[in-house]
Amino acid sequence: MNLKRTKLPQHIGIIMDGNGRWALKRGYTRLFGHEKGVDAVKKTIDFASEIGIKVLTLFAFSTENWKRSSEEIDGIFEIIEKYLDTDFEEYKNKGIKVRTMGDLSKIPQNLQKKINECITTTQNNKGMIVNVAVNYGARDEIIRAVNNLIKTEKKEVSIDDFKENLYTYGLPDPDLIIRTSGEMRLSNFLLFQSAYSELYFIKTYWPSFNEKHFKRALKAYSKRERRFGGNHN
Repeated sequence: MNLKRTKLPQHIGIIMDGNGRWALKRGYTRLFGHEKGVDAVKKTIDFASEIGIKVLTLFAFSTENWKRSSEEIDGIFEIIEKYLDTDFEEYKNKGIKVRTMGDLSKIPQNLQKKINECITTTQNNKGMIVNVAVNYGARDEIIRAVNNLIKTEKKEVSIDDFKENLYTYGLPDPDLIIRTSGEMRLSNFLLFQSAYSELYFIKTYWPSFNEKHFKRALKAYSKRERRFGGNHN
C-alpha cells in the first residue's frame, strides 16, 4: 500500500478495546493484556507520526471503567505511569505534543502530576498531537460544556460557542474513528465531534493491532466519499 497516494485523515480517534479479552484467551491476567496494549500504543503512535497524521486521539480510560475492580483500575494507572516514565522522553524528542481530555482530578495525584508535566513540556512542539482520553466520557464532556456556557449567561449559543467548551477545542473533528475487538459502537467516545466521522470496526483485539491493521483502516477510509450531509452526485 502506497501511503503517499492515499488520502490520509488529519485526525484519527481510536477506541483501544479488547486488552482483557486478549489476555484471558491466552491464559493471562487482564492486567497483562493492558501491559501488552501499551506496546500497541507505542507502535501506533510511531507509525501515525511517521506517515504524517496530525492528531491521534486515544481512548485510554473511560468514565465507565470505574466499574471495574479496584485491582484492575490501580493496575491500569500504574501501567500508564510507567509508560510515561519510560517513553515520554522519546516522544518529546520527536516533537510530539501531548494533550488530554477528561476529568484528571479523580485519578491518582502522582499520575496527574506526570501527565501535566508531559503537557507542559511538549506544549510548544510542532509534531503530531497525541490526545489521550483519561477519565473521559462524551456525555460528561457535553454536560460540562453546557454548564460552562450557562455561567456566561448567554441567551443564545452557537456551535462555535459549544466547541470552545469541549476538551477538543482547537483540534479538527476526527475524520476516522477506529475501534478494535469487534464491538461496533462508540461507547461514549467523541459523540459531538464524530457527527461526520468515518467509522472502522475491526475484530482484532487491541494488543494485536499493528501496522498492517492500521494500513487497512487507512485504505478503507481512502475509498469512502465524505459528503457531510450533502447530496450524492
